[in-house]
Amino acid sequence: MFFAIKGENFDANTFANEALSKGALFVVIDNSNFYIDERTVIVQDSLKTLQELSVFHRNYLKTPIIALTGSNGKTTTKELINVVLSKKYNTTATIGNFNNHIGVPLTLLSFTSKTQLGIVEMGANHQKEIEFLCKIAKPDYGYITNFGKAHLEGFGGVEGVIKGKCEMYNYLEENKKTVFVNLDDPIQVKKTNNLEKITFGINKPLSNLNITAINANPFVEIQYDNLHIKSNLIGIYNANNINIAILMGKYFGVLDTDIKKAIESYYPDNNRSQLIPKGSNQIILDAYNANPSSMEVAINNFINLINPEKLLILGDMFELGEESNIEHKAIINLVKNETQLKCYFVGKHFFENILESNNLQFFENFELLSQFLKNNNPENKMILIKGSRGMALERLLEVF
Repeated sequence: MFFAIKGENFDANTFANEALSKGALFVVIDNSNFYIDERTVIVQDSLKTLQELSVFHRNYLKTPIIALTGSNGKTTTKELINVVLSKKYNTTATIGNFNNHIGVPLTLLSFTSKTQLGIVEMGANHQKEIEFLCKIAKPDYGYITNFGKAHLEGFGGVEGVIKGKCEMYNYLEENKKTVFVNLDDPIQVKKTNNLEKITFGINKPLSNLNITAINANPFVEIQYDNLHIKSNLIGIYNANNINIAILMGKYFGVLDTDIKKAIESYYPDNNRSQLIPKGSNQIILDAYNANPSSMEVAINNFINLINPEKLLILGDMFELGEESNIEHKAIINLVKNETQLKCYFVGKHFFENILESNNLQFFENFELLSQFLKNNNPENKMILIKGSRGMALERLLEVF
């Protein structure tokens, strides 16, 4: 079934005939000028119809749904939860990052009568978006990864981010549903006072899951209940993504041995904290996206790695609005005193804050950095590559 949705630069009604010729059983259009035959369904608004159909389907199946949102780590967390819960249940989860007003309905419509648990990722870049997605998905359980400096332009600052993400908590509270909470995050604790919650924390004996030890050099290791898990995820910032997957596994009755097996067999992909050997170098590719919060934790984790020869390659962060200059300058200040750490900054936002330093170099665009690396290829280095999606820094893999 093909839904013809209008975008900023296209009108999918024009593809209706092509969709039928390529095998669609029906096309849903909102412009009668493109009516073809009885296989054409004309509606007032194709997008709204898609959303309403997904709500109908969700109500019909009554599948228990876990929803998650947050500033950083949503997709990795969703993947970890899915691999753990699929050890016991037939799960259906958001594909990739189909987490917006189109992706969430498509995720719901992918559920079948065999789906025992649904896992729905929700993304947002402005107020009321999570509220809207919750009304569509109607989650039974919810989790917020964290509150960070992401989409500051749309949310109107960090307080706006917190308010926007907490729309999930508001929905769960109003509908007497359950929330999973990280007790080490004081904002989450404060915002879930009136909710029924399942908790985890580091050295929190009264939590539902007490994590007794975490380590990352570079791969994250977790200890709980005398069980030791060694993941294939890099960075201490991934620890809580693993912890929530463990907690949900335990809550839904997955055996500890299966939880361990699931997490230890999970390998990140799609440019998220991947460790990639290239020649004599070890590259940590974390180029899927970036914001000031994720950039800061990635840099601090990288600095603490036990490896004397390290190189940072950092690309611009987008959607920061009026805070852009301040936040890019803050990242530069974070590394400028790390005199043993070489850092290459790329992109116009970093370049606008260029400063003289022996360990920092600035490149206005990708092409200039790429040419420099071809002429000055690093050797025997641990290299972290991180930047916003629009920078597409994974292209550097072709340079090394």
